[in-house]
Amino acid sequence: MSKVTGIAASTGIAIAKAYQLKAPDLSYEAKEVDNPTQEIERLEAALNISKQELEKIRNHTKKTLGDEHAEIFSAHLLVLNDPELINPMKDKIKNENKMAESALDETANMFIDMFKNMDNEYMRERAADIKDVTERVMAHLLGVDIPDPALIDEEVIVIANDLTPSDTAQLDRNFVKGFTTDIGGRTSHSAIMARSLEIPAVVGTKDITSLVSQNDTVIVDGLEGKVIINPSEDELLAYKEKQANFEKQKEEWAKLKDEPTVTKDGHHIELVGNIGNPEDADSVLQHGGEGVGLYRTEFLYMGKSEMPSEDEQFEAYKSVLEKMNGKPVVVRTLDVGGDKHIPYLDMPEEMNPFLGFRAIRYCLDHEEVFRPQLRALLRASAYGNLKIMFPMIAQVEEFRAAKALLLEEKENLRKEGHEVSDDIEVGIMVEIPATAVLAKQFAKEVDFFSVGTNDLIQYTMAADRMNERVSYLYQPYHPAILNLLNNVIEAAHSEGKWAGMCGEMAGDPLAIPILLGLGLDEFSMSATSILPARTQMRNLSKADLASYKDELLAMSTAEEVLAFIKEKTE
Repeated sequence: MSKVTGIAASTGIAIAKAYQLKAPDLSYEAKEVDNPTQEIERLEAALNISKQELEKIRNHTKKTLGDEHAEIFSAHLLVLNDPELINPMKDKIKNENKMAESALDETANMFIDMFKNMDNEYMRERAADIKDVTERVMAHLLGVDIPDPALIDEEVIVIANDLTPSDTAQLDRNFVKGFTTDIGGRTSHSAIMARSLEIPAVVGTKDITSLVSQNDTVIVDGLEGKVIINPSEDELLAYKEKQANFEKQKEEWAKLKDEPTVTKDGHHIELVGNIGNPEDADSVLQHGGEGVGLYRTEFLYMGKSEMPSEDEQFEAYKSVLEKMNGKPVVVRTLDVGGDKHIPYLDMPEEMNPFLGFRAIRYCLDHEEVFRPQLRALLRASAYGNLKIMFPMIAQVEEFRAAKALLLEEKENLRKEGHEVSDDIEVGIMVEIPATAVLAKQFAKEVDFFSVGTNDLIQYTMAADRMNERVSYLYQPYHPAILNLLNNVIEAAHSEGKWAGMCGEMAGDPLAIPILLGLGLDEFSMSATSILPARTQMRNLSKADLASYKDELLAMSTAEEVLAFIKEKTE
């Protein structure tokens, strides 16, 4: 028996035999060719087969996981249709008599190396996309079978160096009981998909593939981030009991589906869900969500050849508002740029797109994109409890400019005879440290704050959360972060406004007691986290936690914060 520690990426306990998902052998012997035309035809045939497969995977993912996850494969299809990638391959074949395999390999590696070594997450994700799709093309050129997780037909734990998005999307939860990988983190595509599928997962183990053999018995403990290989009988019995207890716990959570979220001392907390498309609203309701705290509208724009019309957007927003039947729905206006590149919007290439021309900055400069969205939202407001949130606000002037456009379109719609609600709250996403510092000034003008911790943490700590060398600095519990959050919450309350959170931290069981103590009003998270969070909150006293606030804010390290809060809540 041996134990490996990694990152708990998706909760639950899984016990089954190991299934090694090995990358195919894509080696080849390079040689010059006499017939470049034939090689180009081979390349085009492999590209076409790959596109057909990706279309199938995208459609399957859309049905099983929704539009948001399916858009990963829209990005992959864009890579295979990108002339900047494909034309150099053909040029190498025509001008250098390269075989198709060599032309593909050399061109892909050039782009992969170039993007992989850049200093921002978007470019590194693009490198991973190129690697994933070009390996698929190479496999077809070589006539090599690509591992197909969809063919798994017995209960297994998948073991892999990493799972590509296309691998994870094809996992059948009836057979794949869990997975564990050498690399990856909680925010990787595979981890996010695992949580959507409710498959236990431990990632970032560093060497699990070298320690596990095919058919070994493996336990994946997605609660504590552990993997046990060939457990003893006693260990196996203990984990079967732990697994049964977790399943009972899920049954207990389900009983709270229609209950309000109330702390032990009687304080009501708004517990809501994050969604990327209208279908996701069903999952929020099924898991007992009291509303939608973040509707990411950019997924309406992705994977298309042209911008969605005002009417198309109106129908999507109206659908969610009607489904939620009067429960609050916070819609974030278009957050484009950074890691969300939409070709038809013709956004400029930037050295650091996360700190560049994105989100509200782009929208205020492109009213032809922004106004139709505002009009669609205003028209939909007649069908439910709509709240509008502007992303990436750094200055009060940006909020004023965005709100002015909203009010102008509201007046235009009324003149045109459209019904528009008079009760729309307008707020901002707090993800820039400058905004958190000046929260008192913002609170006089906005109706609410919603903190996007994913970006706020990495901007505050100057640490890219996807960069393994500095990932240790991505610390949600760091006193610097807690002081910024406290500043935002206190500023909101001083003006009679509410403060919420829609980043990963909102659903983190370790963070929930801290956030309750700071006075956070609304927690928005993935649908599957809602009932566990409700259960946890019912056992916590908000007043007791609030009494520790000054001590927490005066601490120097994240370790001190965690040790203190664990001691007080155990």
